[in-house]
Amino acid sequence: MSDGTLSQAELDALLAGTGESPVAVAGGNDHERQLLQNFLVSSADSLSANFSQLTATEVSLKGPEVSFTSQDALLEQLPDMVTVVKADFNAGFPGEHLFIIGEDTAKAIAARMTQEEDIQMDAMALSVIGELVSNLVGTQITALTKETGNKSIASVSPEASTVPKAVAALPGGDFTAALYHLDLGDGNAQQFWEIYGSRVSESIARSLDKVPVAGSSPPPRTSGMSARGGGMSGIGNSGMIGQPAQVQSVQFPGLTPHPTVHEQGNIGLIMDVFMEMTVELGRTKKLIKEILGMGEGTIIELDKLAGEPVDILVNHKLIAKGEVVVIDENFGVRVTEIVSPMERMQD
Repeated sequence: MSDGTLSQAELDALLAGTGESPVAVAGGNDHERQLLQNFLVSSADSLSANFSQLTATEVSLKGPEVSFTSQDALLEQLPDMVTVVKADFNAGFPGEHLFIIGEDTAKAIAARMTQEEDIQMDAMALSVIGELVSNLVGTQITALTKETGNKSIASVSPEASTVPKAVAALPGGDFTAALYHLDLGDGNAQQFWEIYGSRVSESIARSLDKVPVAGSSPPPRTSGMSARGGGMSGIGNSGMIGQPAQVQSVQFPGLTPHPTVHEQGNIGLIMDVFMEMTVELGRTKKLIKEILGMGEGTIIELDKLAGEPVDILVNHKLIAKGEVVVIDENFGVRVTEIVSPMERMQD
């Protein structure tokens, strides 16, 4: 039992504004770190598959190694120039979330995705990296939804920028960093970091702690001793400790991923949203004086050849090509080709 006095460690914790003993905070942090690492490791295979699909290369993704760190400690590990991709969560577990990729690694990834050599981190390359991160975050959100049952998880559209590491917008104070090791099929070891703000990682860990995660250890049993007052909790008037909760065996999900089911469940929320579809016959450019000189009977030459497929656009984005047909005196278009994700990114 405590004599009512506070130790130096407890005084330090109170002065820091935590109001808890340092031992409790450290134990909770380590358990939180382990929960988050177990979840991210279990998602690594899905992330590797997405990397491989988008880069058309057999990619190996290992890790991650999750740790609590600070700005100064992380900056020591980063190369001088980095590509930062902000992908903050805005629902479910709102807060700071970003990816940090060394400039050389970002160039190597963008080169694989665009099938170009000597690529520079221009607007197109940054867009490609943003598309990759969007895909990775989407996979993680699907897995988090499955593990935690939280169906409101969402993130902002990723924004990528290449900056000196000193001006990278890192979270303040201590935060969580997950270090991934990447092999793009050339045998060269690459790495990148996934950063969670402290509030985000804590919220995710608490949600994961309510469900079994493969490879995780159970939370530490408490003795019932209050951290501050020294009183016993969980003891009735008779002085007997309550009966322990019934222990059930852990049921782990199958290892075979079923992304289609989750994707259908998520996309079902927007199935009744209208989108503008346009069929474009062709384009051309004219001087203002030529446009002002147009009249009835003027012929405008387009950039399409006779018989060439027309473009099918959704919200002004090219998604397919087709051929013009006539149906009951109305024009229509028969889809002949679906544009690949790579072509959409290049456009």
